[in-house]
Amino acid sequence: MPARDRLLALLVAVLWGCNFLAIHATLGQFPPVFAGGLRFAIIAIPTILFVPWPKVKIRHLLGYGLGFGTGQFVFLFIAMDTGMPTGLASLVLQASAPFTVLLGAVFLRERVSGRQLGGILLAVAGMATIAWQQAGNAALLPVILTLLGALSWAFGNLSTRQAAPDNPLNFVLWMSVVPPLPMFALSLAMEGPAEIGRSLSTLGTTTGLIGLGGLAYVVLFGTIVGSGIWTSLMRRNPAGVVAPFSLLVPVVGLSMAFLVLDERPSLVEIIAAAVVIGGVLFGSTKRRAREPDFLAEAETPQPTGVR
Repeated sequence: MPARDRLLALLVAVLWGCNFLAIHATLGQFPPVFAGGLRFAIIAIPTILFVPWPKVKIRHLLGYGLGFGTGQFVFLFIAMDTGMPTGLASLVLQASAPFTVLLGAVFLRERVSGRQLGGILLAVAGMATIAWQQAGNAALLPVILTLLGALSWAFGNLSTRQAAPDNPLNFVLWMSVVPPLPMFALSLAMEGPAEIGRSLSTLGTTTGLIGLGGLAYVVLFGTIVGSGIWTSLMRRNPAGVVAPFSLLVPVVGLSMAFLVLDERPSLVEIIAAAVVIGGVLFGSTKRRAREPDFLAEAETPQPTGVR
């Protein structure tokens, strides 16, 4: 992988890690489900007008849009709005990787290796430790909601595998057409027109401008720029070489939450975070096989889930 591409992969990790700060800012102005609908609606309109259809079956696009788009961000945004620390959210969402492996085994009959199972168990142990720690602070529900978001992302990943799009970026952009209607409907039912109207009528305030800035970052840098660079990297390089860079996302997320929001995870949470990241990395790579001669080739790692 060329040095230029490694730097671009690092840039994407930084963009996606900072995305959680932008979500935090957005939720300071907009109700969580309505904010998710806005995010995708802003992308969906120009997509319908200017982006070619990705040439996939509609059911796979719907599955990806409902899983990755609707389910993931409804649960994640509500979790962060109800007390999920921003940095920990970026970490717990990595549970999508082991969830994808397990769901692939159940629904797509994909084989789970011993190494993958070991990585899953490590990641689960780390997640359970974080949940236990948060339960002591009466904040278990946001962790559960974030895990449900990761599970939704994993279901979306199954639809992506079955779709096998020729142009992944077009597929991601067209996915954005699916979430707005169900999200706006949920927002009306759960948050009500009064709360939605308040968030729109106060956009000129300081909080409103910060919220708009956060939303703009999520749409432009977190989605379009980040996904565009990532897709180009996946085209030019083996997927297993690029995908592990996504494990830097929670590192950036935790660091930025500490620096900007003064979120200070406990020592137990830091150790658990390292276990989670190590488990995901261990389970998403193949062990280097020993060959009897000098022609042996190193096996490439399997990809993990990405944003």
